[in-house]
Amino acid sequence: MRVEGKLQLLLVALGAMFLQQTFAALGRNMPPIIAPAILDDLALDPAWLGVYVGLGAAAALVFQLGCGSFIIRYGALRTSQAALVMLGAGLAAAAAGPLAFFAISAVIGGGGSAVSTPASSHLLGRYSPPRQAPLVFSIKQTAVPAGLLLAGLLGPLMTLWWGWRGALLAGGAACVVFAVMLQPLHAEFDADRDPTRSFRFSDFATTLAVVLRLPALRRLAFACFAFNGLQTVFTAYFVTYLVALGHDLAAAGFVFSMATLVAVPGRILWGWIGSGPAEPGQVMAWLALGMAASTVLMGLSGSHWPLGLIGIAGAGLSLTALSWHGVLLAEAARLAPEGMRGAATGGVLSFGQTGALLLPLAFAGVLVTTGSYAAGFMLCGVPALAVGIALLHGGTPDP
Repeated sequence: MRVEGKLQLLLVALGAMFLQQTFAALGRNMPPIIAPAILDDLALDPAWLGVYVGLGAAAALVFQLGCGSFIIRYGALRTSQAALVMLGAGLAAAAAGPLAFFAISAVIGGGGSAVSTPASSHLLGRYSPPRQAPLVFSIKQTAVPAGLLLAGLLGPLMTLWWGWRGALLAGGAACVVFAVMLQPLHAEFDADRDPTRSFRFSDFATTLAVVLRLPALRRLAFACFAFNGLQTVFTAYFVTYLVALGHDLAAAGFVFSMATLVAVPGRILWGWIGSGPAEPGQVMAWLALGMAASTVLMGLSGSHWPLGLIGIAGAGLSLTALSWHGVLLAEAARLAPEGMRGAATGGVLSFGQTGALLLPLAFAGVLVTTGSYAAGFMLCGVPALAVGIALLHGGTPDP
């Protein structure tokens, strides 16, 4: 294939996966962002938000460990479509209202969101030049803060217009519509699928073994534990924290959106640095230390801080805890055994989902016992600090 043709395919794949990840991020984060309205309407304690997020992370862990065979059998693009449909179904279940339906929503939506990243990584791994992969993956992963930006801006507005149920249904419909729009790309981007590949329960162990037996992938997995856990805490609780300080939902959603906006250039910047000026491991080390420092700022914040100043602290978390993905995912795809990019990426991310399960639950425990959001943020920054120190010294960080 000519160079021009390869470049065109790469650009189309990048654009399609960027939009796929945008809608996946919107679908996954819509419930936490409009959570104050849901919690108020259903008279629930804010600690339930940690349970919802943790349940979604538990489902994501299972889906990411087992998705490798499905990506190979059905193709990365088809799997991406299925992920978006699952997210739409999850939002529809949450809109039904009773608490049990939120559990269903967390499982379905968490699974759909989890599958979307390994699928897109498998697809882009086919078309990306190895040396430019950190930059390509970082550009694709800017879709996550883009989705958060949309959710932060549109979620509160749609809640104001149609109520929280209408907002969830609108977000779910958007995910399903875009899944249908991806269909014309199926023939090209799923050309490498293997219809003879079947799912086996041993795939879970195989995926874990791929990650654990290779020291470099193991380091990425432990880093992902700390990074993804802190990211989940931030996206789940930041808006609720601002509302608890006395700010209205629209203002809190706007500040969240503006804070997450810096992750867009941040992801591209870290991807560019990891593609040339510095080694990816060093980039991730300094990002980890930046995450820890940002949680200290969040821990010092409170009702005596102006809203804009808390937004700056949130922007620090956004620039670090929301901006590591491209560098880490490109490394996971590069280090994966041939033909196992999706499985290896899913395996590394499964450790991230473990962090996304445990750290929000730890945050919820701190909130129940002390009533302090600030203490919860600081506690959840400790794993990132440990990872940053370990990566700087060339060791294997341990969660």
